[in-house]
Amino acid sequence: MQIEPFQHEFERVQTDLAAGPILPSVTVEEIRGYLTDRYQFQKELPLDEVVQDAERMLRTWQVQVTHPRYLGLFNPAVTLPSVIAETLVAMYNSQLANWRTSPAGNEIERHTLGWLAARFGLPAESIATFTSGGSEANLSAVQVALSHVFPEYGERGLRGLPAAPCLYLTDEAHHGFNKIAHTTGLGRRAVRTVETDRRLKLDVDSLRRRVRRDRADGWAPFLVVGSAGTTATGVIDPLPDIAQFCREEGLWFHADAAWGGAAVLSPALKGHLAGVEHADSITCDAHKWFSVPMGCGMFFCRHRESVARAFHADVTYVSGAQSGPVFNPLTHSAQWSRRFIGLRLFLALANLGESGYAAMIEHQTRLGDALRRALAASGWQITNETPLPLVCFTRERLDPAAFLVALHRRQIAWMSEARVNGVPVVRACVTNFRTTETDIHEIVEGMNQLWQEGAGCA
Repeated sequence: MQIEPFQHEFERVQTDLAAGPILPSVTVEEIRGYLTDRYQFQKELPLDEVVQDAERMLRTWQVQVTHPRYLGLFNPAVTLPSVIAETLVAMYNSQLANWRTSPAGNEIERHTLGWLAARFGLPAESIATFTSGGSEANLSAVQVALSHVFPEYGERGLRGLPAAPCLYLTDEAHHGFNKIAHTTGLGRRAVRTVETDRRLKLDVDSLRRRVRRDRADGWAPFLVVGSAGTTATGVIDPLPDIAQFCREEGLWFHADAAWGGAAVLSPALKGHLAGVEHADSITCDAHKWFSVPMGCGMFFCRHRESVARAFHADVTYVSGAQSGPVFNPLTHSAQWSRRFIGLRLFLALANLGESGYAAMIEHQTRLGDALRRALAASGWQITNETPLPLVCFTRERLDPAAFLVALHRRQIAWMSEARVNGVPVVRACVTNFRTTETDIHEIVEGMNQLWQEGAGCA
């Protein structure tokens, strides 16, 4: 593969997107009508024509999450090496269900995950797998924790347990755990919401009271989720205190570091994740702050045997002799057929190095600080506290929903709405290593102009 033409095309697309609109103006009827008129799949079409048309649709009919003024959810700009990795994986169509089918792919993933596990402070015997995203990683954590705490769970199910299990998190934690409770059969009522302190961090005293009350009522507490960068406000829970409490009470400690986990590569930020090294399991998404394409999550666990117990499978049609100790993802993860997910992160790490990644992360963190300062200087009120580049803000008489409509219509930036202590606010998160301080100041100037014009004023 020749890199130079690929790089030229990649940079062309990024330049075009940066100069264009952030979000589209299109109706569902317009898109459906266009597809119906052109694509009935009754005749062969030239590939060049179809590819160019598909790119045009993507360029004009979606929110451009790689735009430097996209300050929305955790959808980053992507690095060139990770895009090349996607092409290589599709070209060779590697199948990573078992080691024998793709020795190279499996060993590249083992090497990459082992390196990152060490950065999290996990012991060498820990195990890790790539996942489709944070939801699968969090689901894996709950499944493995159930198998670890209740050895009979795998064979007898929840009905075979002496008491109903329950898990603990704050209302700031990812709401996907409600789906996970449904999927695993725990039931959504098994999810216990723990109070937070004034900074929206999990309150360990509240956790202690709730666990004691549940045990007295006949429940079986088994897992506590500590967030390392919540979705709405970027809060990092008191991970050392949660770890200590879980050790004392015999509970599984899961650290959901889907976004904030990348901070372990930054000398300036990794101290904020102190305590994550004591977690029984960790979720981290490379497709968030590691800036690789979507669908690249990671699940880390210090209990290798419990992972094997939760996901074991006895099959003959994928067997085959191989030399030395090997790792078969199908017997250690929820997935069976497995795409070569990890090449995206491997190529990016190999190209940029740890210091290059740290520089990217710290650049975005500085822009988050610049955004806070510029907003505060302009009369906006910052409503969250986090060392990460996520800023929630408001001002007197602001209607965030109406303000965001005007912000998006004017194509100033893309931001989202969040709730802080139940109050709607505007949420901005720097997710793009291409964003500059000039972008930040021009965005704030644009917002100030909108406010002066009365946009979003309740």
